Amino acid sequence: MALTSHRLRLLSRAALTHTGPVDHADWNYRPLLGWLQRRRFRMVVDLISGSRFDRLLEVAYGSGIFLPQLQLHCASLYGVDIHPLAAEVEKAAAAHGIRARLFVADAAELPFRSRFFDAAVMVSAVEFFEDAGAASRELRRVLQPGGALFVVTPGASALCDLGLRIFMGESAAKDYGDRRAHVRAVLERHFDLIEESRWPRGAWRALRLYTALKMRPKGSLS
Repeated sequence: MALTSHRLRLLSRAALTHTGPVDHADWNYRPLLGWLQRRRFRMVVDLISGSRFDRLLEVAYGSGIFLPQLQLHCASLYGVDIHPLAAEVEKAAAAHGIRARLFVADAAELPFRSRFFDAAVMVSAVEFFEDAGAASRELRRVLQPGGALFVVTPGASALCDLGLRIFMGESAAKDYGDRRAHVRAVLERHFDLIEESRWPRGAWRALRLYTALKMRPKGSLS
């Protein structure tokens, strides 16, 4: 296990399983780019702020790089991703002392009973979803009333787009389309936004949301 700072634990580079063309977990270990990548995970840690949950779900866990840190914040750790290598990632994580139950599933069709989780985490995932509303409804279903959702997503900013082009050779328009501009609004249709942080200048946004404790009025967006 690699300890990248006193606050952040990531799966070591040698333990990473490459799961597909958009899985760039190895970028976390590159000079400069790695520092920028790891900052997203630190934003989640700042939002969790020492909390510990019974059951925690990571949506789009990829190669499992963030699982070591998330294990510190829960009694039972779960993950879902659409790639077919759940067993391989779970085995690699277990070899490094990480106990996680990983599943192949779409965020819009989660294989869990309602109110199963206390918290969920999504890092650089929701902006890729074709139907973020469907995923939000499913997350609301599997989270307990008052359950927490932690989200890190790129902002729709020129700075973010320039950094993506320079450091990653990727196109924001190609990867995200216009979805980034609507992420927060979609999430707020299903969750109560408690806290938001931005870094730097909105290039990355971290959101702490909760399932609503009150009933939503009839006719509200679902």
